[in-house]
Amino acid sequence: MVSLFVTFRPNYLVVMEEGKKLSTQEKALRINLSRTIYGSFAEIGAGQEVAANFFKVGGASGTVAKTISAYDMKFSDAIYGQCERYVCEDRLLQMLDHEYHLLPERLPDRAPDTRFFAFADTVEALNYERTNQGQGWLGLRFQLHPETAPNELVIHVKLHDNDALQHLIWCAFSEKSPEHHP
Repeated sequence: MVSLFVTFRPNYLVVMEEGKKLSTQEKALRINLSRTIYGSFAEIGAGQEVAANFFKVGGASGTVAKTISAYDMKFSDAIYGQCERYVCEDRLLQMLDHEYHLLPERLPDRAPDTRFFAFADTVEALNYERTNQGQGWLGLRFQLHPETAPNELVIHVKLHDNDALQHLIWCAFSEKSPEHHP
């Protein structure tokens, strides 16, 4: 596993297609319309908007198996186990382990034609006064091809903007990924 440390700034992560910058909504819709990508979203803290973007653009029933938002620490501990900190890599890995394992277990009939994914994030957003440093951990466990071992992206982010979180999913499944260009 490779851990990346990325600082997001507005428009820092730009994905181009045919010379056009795709909006957050366009990326979510393209993933939703790909009938081979299916998975779960688990969000703790301020990262609660990623799954919402997939619902807002339409077609989410083809992409979203489950969303969960464990905002309360006791609920989070009951689902993922105890931890000392909630916005940390260890908590993120607990979330990815739990959520990804459930997909092929509960949906074995989909496995031959589906690239499963589990997206998780645990985020401390910028507060109203902007007196803190927004930061968090984002992870995506995903298959590039059905019935193959998953890949994993784990990123620690410092947020200068609270709108950059879902781009990780787009980048993993984008036609522009290194897997598609030897």
